[in-house]
Amino acid sequence: MTPFIAEIVGTFILILLGCGVNANVSLNKTYGNGSGWIVITTGWAFAVYCGVVVAGPHSGAHLNPAVTIGLAAADKFSWNDVPLFIIAQFAGAMLGAFLVWLINKDHFNATEDGNTKRGVFCTAPAIPNIPVNLLNEIVGTFVLVFVVLFFTDATLNENEPVTIGLGSLGALPVALLVWAIGMSLGGTTGYAINPARDMGPRIIHAILPLKNKGDNGWSYSWIPIVGPIIGGVLSAFLLLALS
Repeated sequence: MTPFIAEIVGTFILILLGCGVNANVSLNKTYGNGSGWIVITTGWAFAVYCGVVVAGPHSGAHLNPAVTIGLAAADKFSWNDVPLFIIAQFAGAMLGAFLVWLINKDHFNATEDGNTKRGVFCTAPAIPNIPVNLLNEIVGTFVLVFVVLFFTDATLNENEPVTIGLGSLGALPVALLVWAIGMSLGGTTGYAINPARDMGPRIIHAILPLKNKGDNGWSYSWIPIVGPIIGGVLSAFLLLALS
């Protein structure tokens, strides 16, 4: 696989399994309905694990624009490749979200609450408070990207393995990292910590023919974009300051 295709496939798997666990826990008449936050955080951690396993050897498994931008800001990834990676991540996220809807279509139809349906695709704050919600996304993503940067020591060239990204940690460590963030920091905003993870599925939610799907949450949607990017860049600046 090329790095571009790897980012599409890896992010697709991440969102298929991540939004998939949201659907399994939240939608009516699934076997996992009501199984709770621990199942959701665990499912997302394993989703990251699977995405990294697939994409890691080919692209480094960024799977997240905040990771890509943070690595570039820390001089560990070429700015020239940033747009291509972000396009791939959004494409993979949208494809994954669409398939989640398709395989759970009957359960979406069996669920009346519009906020529950939207929550399968994208995040929303438990208590709306714009400055605090933004801070939560900044802090969660800062932890994610700083740990990735702390362990990343590689260059991208034709003669060396590509290990710049989440894949630099190895699939299991990065899964444990995401699991820790979800359980410790995720209960306030749903821990998007990834602009593609939130906006890609949010767009799919907006265009799908869902009954009673309610508002798409556009007024909040900038926070899971701006917050993670700020967190990723701050982590890069701190790493450079400590170097």
